[in-house]
Amino acid sequence: MSYNEEALQNLLEALRFSPDNIPLRKHVADMLLNMGRYAEAEEHLRKALDSSPSSKQLKLDLANIFFLQGKHSPAFVIVEELLNEAAPPPTTYMLHAKLLFATEKHQEAQEEYRKATALDASLKDEAFEQEINELRKSTEDDSKKVAVEYNLDEIVAEVERPKVNFSDVGGMDKVKEEIEMKIILPMKHPDLYKAYGKTIGGGILMYGPPGCGKTHLARATAGEVQAGFISVGINDVLDMWIGNSEKNLHQLFELARAQAPCVLFFDEVDALGASRTDMRKSGGRHLINQFLSEMDGIDGNNEGVLILAATNTPWHLDSAFRRPGRFDRMVFVAPPDDKAREAILQILLKEKPHKGLNVSKLAAKTKELSGADLKALVDVAVESKLMDSLRAGRPLPIEQKDLINALNKVRPTTKEWFQTAKNYALYANESGLYDDILKYLKM
Repeated sequence: MSYNEEALQNLLEALRFSPDNIPLRKHVADMLLNMGRYAEAEEHLRKALDSSPSSKQLKLDLANIFFLQGKHSPAFVIVEELLNEAAPPPTTYMLHAKLLFATEKHQEAQEEYRKATALDASLKDEAFEQEINELRKSTEDDSKKVAVEYNLDEIVAEVERPKVNFSDVGGMDKVKEEIEMKIILPMKHPDLYKAYGKTIGGGILMYGPPGCGKTHLARATAGEVQAGFISVGINDVLDMWIGNSEKNLHQLFELARAQAPCVLFFDEVDALGASRTDMRKSGGRHLINQFLSEMDGIDGNNEGVLILAATNTPWHLDSAFRRPGRFDRMVFVAPPDDKAREAILQILLKEKPHKGLNVSKLAAKTKELSGADLKALVDVAVESKLMDSLRAGRPLPIEQKDLINALNKVRPTTKEWFQTAKNYALYANESGLYDDILKYLKM
């Protein structure tokens, strides 16, 4: 064990006997920071802030930890709060400058850097200063709209006619209700909606941990209204040649318009619509501008085009996508509850030989598992039963003990996502955008 590690263990042992010792906890956080163990340092700073919520230094240290982990939004929230208070420490301006620089606001970063060094000359950083000056000059606004041409015959995309519908989706009642109000009812009662001047179309953004059924639900939505379904992944759009990504995106929208009614589904939409402030290349900004233009129907009529999107990281999506007429409804897709897990397990086991199963009891033991985790659970049980069947020379039914044994080998994949999501919900929750996360976590 190294000297630093041994010293850290001694300090952690001291904290066990004095958990409310804020200077000691801060010292532990500083040591972890210097060792590059940011997540652990963050945890100790949070505990210190619980005991001393008004400490400016602890808040600044937490913001710095967020910055080092690339969590820019929560870092901004804390720094801007500190800057609004009387006489913030000069290091607050320096951290603000680095955050602005990291999000490509070079002119503002330079101004904050000057404030920091004027207040404390020891903060002067020549390398950072040179980097600011060079990039500020090279990032003038070059966001001219790229002209795109299209030919539907060139589009490489499949228009599906899904046979699944909401009955094939276990649980998710709240999410289904949102989709029904926004998409299904307008499709089923077009004349009524048109009488009130409401167009048939629009978008819903589904967000939540991976593996919770967002893609499956989008496909079932198309099946529910007997519409076409086009699934769009990042590789269907992005192209190394300038202008081709915008062209591909336009062609996909044109295909959906030609096939209306049609559900146009964007998986991992944050990869296409990441915040423009986080982008260092103008090509990415061009693509977002094209995306927004297509959603607004500037280059074509979106009547009957139903736009669904899924993301695991909604905080990385450009805020312009959430304006009215675009993804104006964000729906949290949580891990399935007891009832939903039971329904999912019944669907997964329906076509497989089994006997004596108590699915309700099994569902109660699978808290925190996503739909994908439940599928992995059944797969593990099936693989084990296949080996038994091969030895017996005949197919053997899956029993309760097989699934219980498999449960010991499957771990929930949602925990890591909720740790990150909790930070955004606590520190970057504009207008209650992520209240559903806090509600799910009972915070």
